[in-house]
Order: sequence, then structure tokens, then C-alpha cells
Amino acid sequence: MADTPLLEGLHVVDLASFIAGPAAATVLGDFGADVVKVEAPHVGDTYRALSRMPPNPRVEGVNYPWQLDNRNKRSIALNLKSPGARPVVERLVGWADVLVTNFPPRTRAELGMEYDDLASLNPRLIYADVTGFGEVGPDAHLPGFDVTAFWARSGLMDVTRERGAPPMMNAFGSGDHPTAITLFAGIMTALYRREKTGQGARVTASLIAEGAWAVGMWLQAVLVGGRAPRPVDRSDPPNALANVYRTADDRWLLLAFANEDKQVPLFLEAIGHPEAARNPHYADTPSRRAHSAEIVAVLDKTFASRPLAEWREVLDSAGLTYGVVQTIEECAHDPQLVANRILVPIDDGSAEPHLTIDSPVRLDQEQKVRPRPAPDLGEHTESVLRDLGYDDAGIEALRKAQAIG
Repeated sequence: MADTPLLEGLHVVDLASFIAGPAAATVLGDFGADVVKVEAPHVGDTYRALSRMPPNPRVEGVNYPWQLDNRNKRSIALNLKSPGARPVVERLVGWADVLVTNFPPRTRAELGMEYDDLASLNPRLIYADVTGFGEVGPDAHLPGFDVTAFWARSGLMDVTRERGAPPMMNAFGSGDHPTAITLFAGIMTALYRREKTGQGARVTASLIAEGAWAVGMWLQAVLVGGRAPRPVDRSDPPNALANVYRTADDRWLLLAFANEDKQVPLFLEAIGHPEAARNPHYADTPSRRAHSAEIVAVLDKTFASRPLAEWREVLDSAGLTYGVVQTIEECAHDPQLVANRILVPIDDGSAEPHLTIDSPVRLDQEQKVRPRPAPDLGEHTESVLRDLGYDDAGIEALRKAQAIG
């Protein structure tokens, strides 16, 4: 395993806000890149305030979403609308290997931050751009969040609900974070291309494209003339053996049998219904599908008779595939997450540091840097400017021009 982080020496400018773009920069920082977060003076990235917005839980003294998606960065408070800030932008672009943005097309044009504007300053620049609805088309100008572009527009929100129930709001960031990994993959691909050609590139990702990819199996079916599944009625699902069941202690189990012909007899024996194996309704896949509601009624009554712990022992002993629908609190204390370094300590100098969620990209031969606290707004403005070649007089001039905070 290398002692030096893989991306040490890579310079990244994070101009993006909220989640997808900044989270991609965070993954680069996890592997050792020097990431400079550019924020508006006095206000900063509005994502800083997300933990105060319901239904997000409030944690006194800890800005947990900001820590998650902006660790290992330096923050510079720079007023991009000030003419005095343009020289700083140009020095940042010249310094950078990668620039990440999610400015809408109109804002990019107004600020002179289009790819062509910046590539002329640094032909080796990797310009990574994430949008809600893509770069072109009638809705390219619309603001997009993961709930609107990834979940709602893609059809995911429609199918991930029970029949008759209204669509539900999904967990914030659950579309942004996979989009961030896609953007990270694009950046790394562009860096590999730069190694081969010497030239930078523009990388794009969008929440709507990520949503289409996530629902891709069913979306592909529709594209070739198939009919998309509708929201499922749990009491009469397409497959009673790919369904959730409530236990006696009000917990839920998810059955997921891939090889039914082998697993169904084992399952029926394990749950105390060996006689059902001789019932023609359980005989083969077409029969089980045709009698799904009947099977659900039997399994509902069966699973309601015993608590979760007992059912886990029964199903584990039979070697059957199932999942426990965990609460978020249970996931936070799941030993499997700690054992696999999915949860790692924040390097904040405290005796008992909080844990945070590691980014999911791993290389066995490379060591990630330990997560450090996310920066305060403008915490590193002067140090970044000095790295760009500004002296005391130059920094004071920028402050008088209201270019920096």
C-alpha cells in the first residue's frame, strides 16, 4: 500500500453547491487531492443550512451534511460577481487540474465561466459540470434537485410506492450521491485521457441521466415496446416470494429468492408448512405467480406469529436469502459497516471522534486520507490566495474591492 495518497498534488477547484458536484470533489479529496471550495462571502454554499430544514434531524453543534460532503477541503470566500474577483478566478483556473461546477447555463455565461472561457486559460483543465436536466433541450435551464430530476422525472418515484399510495419524498441526497460517483468516474476518465493526449476535457453528468440509469431495466423494456410495471399491491404482488412481511414485533422482512425451484421447498419446510410443497399452487413459478395473493395471505399469518429474531434464526439455518428492513439507527450501529470501513472516524483531534461515511470507491493498494473537519466559510481565503501568489498588499486590495470576504 502506497504511503503517499494517490491523488496528492492534484489541484481541484470546487465551484459547485449543494450535493452532487461537491460530493464528487470530496471523493477526489478522499484520495489526497487539494480541494479548494469557492463560496460567496457572508452566505456561502446554502447547503450549509440544510441540517436546519425539516424533516432533517437537528444535531446541536454538528453540521453533519456539510461535514459529509465537504470534508478535506479548503474554503475561500470569493465574490464571483465582483470584477475584482476575475484575476483570482483566472489564477485558480491556471492552478487547477480539475474544476467542478453546477452553475446553470445562463449563470455560467454571465460569469464568463463556460468551458471555452476557462479552457483557453488552461488547456489541460478538466471541467466537470453537473446539471439537473442536461445541457440542452427545453428544460436545460431549469434548476434541478435529486427529488425533482432523479426521482420524480425518471419514473422512480412512481414505481417505488405501493399501489394506491401517493408518491413519497425520498431521502435527501439519495440521487445526488450516485450522481457524484458518476461525475468522479468521468473526471478520472478525463484525467486518464489527459495522460494520453496532454489535453483537458469537459465532463458532464446530470441527475436526470442518473435517474434513467437507475430505472434502466424497466426503462429499457419500454424503449423496446414492453409495458412498465405499475406500483405494486403488497397483498397481491407479481411475486409473493419477492415481498415484505411483518413479524410479531412489528418488524419487516424482505424475501428475495433467486432460485425458487431449489429454495421454495427449503423455505416451506423451514417456516413450518412442509405440506405446501405438495400443493399445486406452489409447484412451479407460473403457479406461484398465479396464486400470489393466496400465498401472501398464508405468509402474512405465518410471519406475524413470531418475532424478527426467531425468524432470522429460522431463515439463516435454512440458508435462505432475505433482508431485514433496518432503521437508520440500526444501520448507524451495524457492525458490518464498521468492519468494512464504510464508517470511519473524523480526524478532529478529539478523544472519541464522530464517525462519518466513507466514499464507496476503494483501491486495496491505495490509502485514503483520514476525513478532516469540513471548513468554515472563508476559513482558508488568505492561505489559498498566498498559494496563488498574492502578497499582503494584493490581498488587501482584493478585500477593498469586495472581491473576497
